Amino acid sequence: MLSFLKEEGVSPELLEKLAQFRTDNPTELPERVPVPQFHYYGREVWEQAIAALLCGKNLLLTGGKATGKNVLAENLAAVFGRPAWNVSFHVNLDASGLVGTDTFTEGQVRFRPGPVYQCAQHGGFGILDEINMAKNEALAVLHAVLDFRRVLDIPGYDRLPMAPAARFIATMNYGYAGTRELNEALAYMTGVLDALAPTEEPEPPPETENPNSFLVRQAQAYIGEHYNQRLSLLDVADHCYVSQWHLSKLLNKHLGQTFYDLLNLVRVQRAKELMSDPALRISEVAEQVGYADTAHFSRVFKKLEGISAGEWRNIHCGKF
Repeated sequence: MLSFLKEEGVSPELLEKLAQFRTDNPTELPERVPVPQFHYYGREVWEQAIAALLCGKNLLLTGGKATGKNVLAENLAAVFGRPAWNVSFHVNLDASGLVGTDTFTEGQVRFRPGPVYQCAQHGGFGILDEINMAKNEALAVLHAVLDFRRVLDIPGYDRLPMAPAARFIATMNYGYAGTRELNEALAYMTGVLDALAPTEEPEPPPETENPNSFLVRQAQAYIGEHYNQRLSLLDVADHCYVSQWHLSKLLNKHLGQTFYDLLNLVRVQRAKELMSDPALRISEVAEQVGYADTAHFSRVFKKLEGISAGEWRNIHCGKF
C-alpha cells in the first residue's frame, strides 16, 4: 500500500510520518489488518485523511452512493497497519451490540466484548458504516468513543481507556440532516472529508432530487441563521458534513457565487432592513449584521449597492 501511495504522489513527509506511526504502534492482531481488494484514488483526499488520523482525529467520510467511502476506510486501516472492525448501522444495533454483552459460559457470567470494545482495546480502526442510521441506544457509545475523553465505561465491569492508536472512521451519505443527538456526537469527528475524488459529478436522474441541491439549500439556511456571527466557509462545511473544497464547488456550480458573496449579500440585505430604524447608527447596523469593522462594511455595501450606506438610507428612508 505504501508503494501505491508513492505512485499517487502523496507527500513524502506524510509517508515518512505514516511509516513512523506503524513502527511505534505494532499490532497484536495482524490477521485483522485489511488486505484491500481495491485501491482508493485521489491524492488530495488521501493526504487530508492521513494527516487527520496522524493528528489523532476520527474521520467522517461523506459522499453519494458508490463513491468509495468504505473502500477509502478499508484502505486507511491497511496503510496504517491497524486491525479493523466493521460495524454496520443498517441493522438495529443497541449499545450491547457495540460494546459487548454478558454471556454464560462454563458456569460463569462472562463479558463478551463487542467490536467497539475490541477496537478501543487493541488500538484498531473502527469503521462505522452508514452512521446516520444509528439508533438512540447507540448514541451514548458514540459519544464515549468520539469525544475527547476516549474512555469506555462498561457498567458492572471497568473503565476502558482507548489505546492511543485507536481511531474511528464513519461513513454517511449526502442529504442527511441528522437528529440533534447524532449531530452532537458527530461534532467530535473533526476530520470531515468528502469521499468523492475531484472529478466531474454525474447528473442525477431527472425524477430525483439532486443531493447537492439539498446541500446548497442547507448551506444557505445556515448562513441565513448565523450571518451575524464570525462565520467561515469551514463552519458551514462542517455543519453540512462536507469538505470546504466540495461546498465551495457546489456554491459556484449551483449559484455562481462564492461563500463570501453569499454571506455579504445576506448581511447587506439585513442591514438595509435595520437602517429603517433611525435610532441605529451605521456603525451599530454594521456590528449587528456581523461586521466588526465599519469601514469594511461600508466598502462591501457600496460594492453591492453602488452607493454608500448613508446615501442609501437618505434615499430610501429619508434624512435623519
